[in-house]
Amino acid sequence: MKSHLAPLLPLLLLALAGNLFAAEPAGATRKLFDGASLSGWRASAFDSQAAVKIEPTFRGDRPAIILEKSDHLSGISRTDGETLPKTNYEISLEAMRLAGGDFFCGLTFPVGDSACTLVIGGWGGMVVGISCIDNADASENETTTSRNFSSDRWYKIRLRVTPKKLEAWIDDEKAFDFETEGRRLDLRFGEIKHSLPLGIAAYETRAALRDITLRIVPPEE
Repeated sequence: MKSHLAPLLPLLLLALAGNLFAAEPAGATRKLFDGASLSGWRASAFDSQAAVKIEPTFRGDRPAIILEKSDHLSGISRTDGETLPKTNYEISLEAMRLAGGDFFCGLTFPVGDSACTLVIGGWGGMVVGISCIDNADASENETTTSRNFSSDRWYKIRLRVTPKKLEAWIDDEKAFDFETEGRRLDLRFGEIKHSLPLGIAAYETRAALRDITLRIVPPEE
């Protein structure tokens, strides 16, 4: 006799998998890009959203996600928000500016009950920082730094979220170490909300992304 639950088993297994990730042990690492598809991602719902495609051997090397250039924002967003951690985690990826002159990585990420965006190469191509802190953009708060970014070059980006800090590194050089206690963290007003719950966007820029991973950070780190 067939069980009435049989048709529901795939859905039950998928739900369990999501719950398992939310409770993964410290140190566990999950690849967020499988190298072959946009599984777990969708094109963001920006009004200016451009095409997103996979290059299996981008420039003869490893697979990459290509965000085509638009006249405003274009990007990708996760579809599994209920499984994502809100603290004690790291996101790492490599990003490249292919064309354009503004940010080629706007990483929107959960932080507690809110969310922020790590901007890499904004405000004309050089600004790094978090939007927003106490309503101040990445260009005008304590996380603001400036550096030159070359086109057609991979940059290693790593962001760590813990209960008391936001930290970021570019090519293993620390960009900022920001203590969050008593500060208001939120997204910039406007379309960046379409990057939620976790997303990567580019502004008036064609960009490439690869090696996107999430690691659960032990509380003592």
